[in-house]
Amino acid sequence: MRVAMYYNNSDIRLEEVPTPKIGPGELLIRIEASGICGSDVMEWYRIKKAPLVLGHEIAGQVVEVGQGIHRYKRQDRIVASHHVPCNACQYCLKGHHTMCDTLRQTNFDPGGFAEFVRLPAINVDRGVYPIPPSVSWEEASLTEPLACVLRAQRMAGLATGDTVAVIGSGIAGLLHIQLACAMGAVRIFAIDIAEERLAAADKLGADMAINAKEDIVSKIRRENDGELPDKVLVCTGARSAILQALDLVKRGGTVLFFAPTEPGVTIPLSINELFFGNDVTLTTSYAASPADHVTALELIRTRRVRVGEMISHRLPLAKIKEGFRLVADAKDSLKVIIEPQR
Repeated sequence: MRVAMYYNNSDIRLEEVPTPKIGPGELLIRIEASGICGSDVMEWYRIKKAPLVLGHEIAGQVVEVGQGIHRYKRQDRIVASHHVPCNACQYCLKGHHTMCDTLRQTNFDPGGFAEFVRLPAINVDRGVYPIPPSVSWEEASLTEPLACVLRAQRMAGLATGDTVAVIGSGIAGLLHIQLACAMGAVRIFAIDIAEERLAAADKLGADMAINAKEDIVSKIRRENDGELPDKVLVCTGARSAILQALDLVKRGGTVLFFAPTEPGVTIPLSINELFFGNDVTLTTSYAASPADHVTALELIRTRRVRVGEMISHRLPLAKIKEGFRLVADAKDSLKVIIEPQR
């Protein structure tokens, strides 16, 4: 089968490898759509394990069923989680599934940028989700990123009636904007430096799209009854955006950091300011639980989150290098989907 073997962001080679053989309890999936995630182009993070086949936002069709499996059959359309929890450790039992050691050790064989993927038995047991007939392959492949956004907003305590600022209007920011709308946020402010992404944010539910170079605090106060946002969701690792978020959040509010920085980046933080002046909560969120995937797929099915409108490029496996360039440049694309069967 063909795979896209990652060596670095500018060296991704189409290679032939044997199609994986499945064992008892396993599935072989023909990949129909696989999204390029922002984390896939974090070269400093990925290159340590190169060469490897990336891709974890997958949708595909079951082509082989291992012994002992009765829930799934050939031609079933499914989404699958690359990381799955044990559901029995202290973290899982407290609802922190993404902190589970098992979750961090599980994965696909080899990765979603391939014609076929073997799902290990543990992934089949707790990380496979049927795709509704009305959902396309491309839409279904956004289940995992939307599930991560669901968990993040839960960690941030986003509630009906909140005002929300989303810094960064790439695909993660746009998902946050749409989900915040669905969750009952009363005002949503999108902040970015790219006019094309601000236009997308405006189209997908933001009440105001603001260029990061403007006086954001004044603009938001003017549109928000003199108040700052209850929740600030930072969907970029840029240091300037992180510092901006700390100035932008309302007293008693929450800042969620949804993207990593480059290695070694730190920020100045005055505990006294937090303690005496703001009483602000700072939090992060990583990955998603199986329940988040189920909810995400239902939000996609009902069009409460319109993921299809975020897809800007659909490319065959042979053009994955162009896809990585588009995502890394973060200028001319929103969501890039690879279609390995083309």
